[in-house]
Amino acid sequence: MRFSILASIALVAAPALVSAAGTLGFALGTKNADGSCKGQSDYESDFDAISSASGSKLVRGYSASDCKSAASIMPAAQSKGFQVVLGIWPDVQESFDADLSAITAVAPKYANSIYGVTCGSETLYRGNFTGEVLADKIKTVKTALKGVTSTPIKVGTADSWNKFADGTGDAVVSVADMIFVNAFAFWQAQGLDNATKTYFDDIMQAFGHIQTVAGGPDKAPELWNGETGWPTDGGTDYGAAKAGTTNAKTYYQSAICGMLAWGVNLFYFEAFDEPWKPASIGDNGKPADETHWGAMDANRGSKFSLKC
Repeated sequence: MRFSILASIALVAAPALVSAAGTLGFALGTKNADGSCKGQSDYESDFDAISSASGSKLVRGYSASDCKSAASIMPAAQSKGFQVVLGIWPDVQESFDADLSAITAVAPKYANSIYGVTCGSETLYRGNFTGEVLADKIKTVKTALKGVTSTPIKVGTADSWNKFADGTGDAVVSVADMIFVNAFAFWQAQGLDNATKTYFDDIMQAFGHIQTVAGGPDKAPELWNGETGWPTDGGTDYGAAKAGTTNAKTYYQSAICGMLAWGVNLFYFEAFDEPWKPASIGDNGKPADETHWGAMDANRGSKFSLKC
């Protein structure tokens, strides 16, 4: 039986079936609302807002060298009791080298506040690398980190759920300490009536395939839902998926709280609106707004309850 058929039942039954709820984290940008780079005090204010609104003490980034973010976010994390997943953008050698250098510079002092490192964000989805090439880059990062700190730091990658479900990412499974699986029912043009079931099905397809390739759940890398979310008022619709704060609230309460109750760790995309971002072109060829995906607005105010 497909997991999508069981999803609505799982949401109700999950608390009784797992020993602990999953861990919630938030994707976090490197820039302020006006596009200026965040400094340590900006990140500290971010952390205060995230912790107060959700209870979370975990964030993830995408490029440790962008806006010199690693140098600013790590002291802020240490002072506020947060952990950070630092990111490496490996698509071009210049950014790979810059991000790795930024991480190795902070790792000796802040290793205990670094939850892990992701090498790549949807590089397989974009077709930039094969699984084998990405696996080699992960190995390079692991070797570099071992050379600068004796504290173990987990290294993995993040990619779209279908690239793990279809075997594209198989080569990564044996080398990654953790794998972040991204899944957006919104970008599959699913209305709210089917969004949570689609989301659960996507995650379970990817997790199931990874665990099979690894030789069993106990041999698989640490698995997370790396991104999911829903655009709020001002966002762009995508087929049957309609942007709006009320819809985002419903998705959060059903999908996010349901997945956490099932015991799956996840990152919500994203913590705050980013009004500086330009529109992008979606898969349908139309401009897509990327400024209204925050669970909180650009002034760090919650749009709805972030506690499950």
